[in-house]
Amino acid sequence: MVMLAGIDLAWQSTRNPTAIAFGELEGSVLELTKIKEKIFSPQSVLAELQSAQRLQGIAIDGPLIINNETGQRACERSLSQEYGSRHASCHTSNLTLYPNAEGVRISTELEQRGFRHLGQQGKKWQLECYPHPALIEIFQLPERLKYKKGRVATKREGQQKLADLMLGLKETGSIELSIPDHLRHFFDPEHIASLRGRALKHNEDVLDAMVCLYMAALYQSGHLQKIFGDIEDGYVVVPDCGNSP
Repeated sequence: MVMLAGIDLAWQSTRNPTAIAFGELEGSVLELTKIKEKIFSPQSVLAELQSAQRLQGIAIDGPLIINNETGQRACERSLSQEYGSRHASCHTSNLTLYPNAEGVRISTELEQRGFRHLGQQGKKWQLECYPHPALIEIFQLPERLKYKKGRVATKREGQQKLADLMLGLKETGSIELSIPDHLRHFFDPEHIASLRGRALKHNEDVLDAMVCLYMAALYQSGHLQKIFGDIEDGYVVVPDCGNSP
């Protein structure tokens, strides 16, 4: 049994919170064990990770390596070239926009704790991921699933569809996803329909963290990945589910 974490990282935690999904992978079954939401500050994120015993792998939605002064990282450009036509291009990260990026600070600390970028599955590792292209690959979608922008009703509908897809992984996923009853409200369509404002955004954060956790399980299990960029100048990992074992 392997403990994993998926993080929907707030790029600026003074304005937005981070969510973390923890799970245990045994064979081809990933069991969600804990959700931590509304986390502010890199120190609090690191403290949550430190408290998770036996944690082996971490998938993070947020830039972990930034060396370019301006423009986009090479990995962002190449990923956008592949997924831009499906409306899943990358956001821009550079040292001018993020001179003291919280993702870089967290990643550097994790490295010091033994979590190596794209490390071997039998050892501690970390990776940067991006939910939009990951969802396209995992569920073989024609384009980006739209659940982040637009009117409240549109975001609710998008979250309900994402939650339904995630719940379906119990039967159809390369990795079976098991969600305990006390955490199922994040995926409940009636609960999502009742949300608005910050509460709706917090639920989105949790769902994104769940996508990252599932990405971590795929990586840990040795499923094929597309790696855009490199660990010197930044990279993004996207599952290659069409060719996975």
